[in-house]
Amino acid sequence: MDWIQGIQRALDYIEAHLTGELDYGAIAREAACSACYFQRLFGVLCGMSLGEYIRARRLTLAGRELAAGDAKVIDVALKYGYESPESFARAFQRFHGVTPSEARRDGSRLRSFAPLTVQITLKGGTYMDYRIEEKPAFTLLERVERHSVVDGENLNTIPDFWTRAKADGTLETLLSKAADRTYLFGVCYGNEPTDSKTFDYAIAAACDPALAAPDGLRVREMPARTWAVFPCKGAMPGAVQQLWHRIITEFFPGSAWEPTYELDIEAYPGGDMESPDYTCEIWVPVKKA
Repeated sequence: MDWIQGIQRALDYIEAHLTGELDYGAIAREAACSACYFQRLFGVLCGMSLGEYIRARRLTLAGRELAAGDAKVIDVALKYGYESPESFARAFQRFHGVTPSEARRDGSRLRSFAPLTVQITLKGGTYMDYRIEEKPAFTLLERVERHSVVDGENLNTIPDFWTRAKADGTLETLLSKAADRTYLFGVCYGNEPTDSKTFDYAIAAACDPALAAPDGLRVREMPARTWAVFPCKGAMPGAVQQLWHRIITEFFPGSAWEPTYELDIEAYPGGDMESPDYTCEIWVPVKKA
């Protein structure tokens, strides 16, 4: 499926189901990827979480209904997915700055959040370095944690995971067992393990396939794949997050390649990760679009 078409289909699906049960898996299927992976990409692309976007659209429509007629607050609350008038009132006031009852008065000031649409715009030309590389299967020794994409929590919890892994000796252990010490890897697995709001993230190093994993770690084989490899320069994690945005908005929309959505890897060599001259790579498994 075309990258742009898939994202737009997902946005259209959200808009058509704002007054019903919105299943994140069903949204993601419109874009032909897993629910968790779609939420990660949505956050990078749109600058807000999928949940925040849905709330903003629902509260926008709820405000219009209350301001326009005689709808009861409890009916509007239930229509837009709130289990009680109290929870609706709290969310409504945070968004609009007034209570639902105040919104029904003439002259009340409300906020509006317009639906997103995907557009191709012509801007000043920019360069993006990449290479397409066939990599044979390789094996990783990993420490794995589960992270949440709800409201973009992973943007904070993953850097914290790296900080803890350095402090508790995990990074040292991984490097001591590594068959190749060129990189430490951050691996985001695209298929959610148990639900649509969490994913497994691993800090890893390349190892021998026969290695017995120490306690708390696991050995996992990465299958042979075609990878799009993007060099990244700058202080972490900001530089890699900015590059992800460019990959999603600039590379894939006009590319002959599309991600497989299985996983992606950030490859970190040694060095000062807070330096503006630090360099690393993002590896994305791809297939012909």
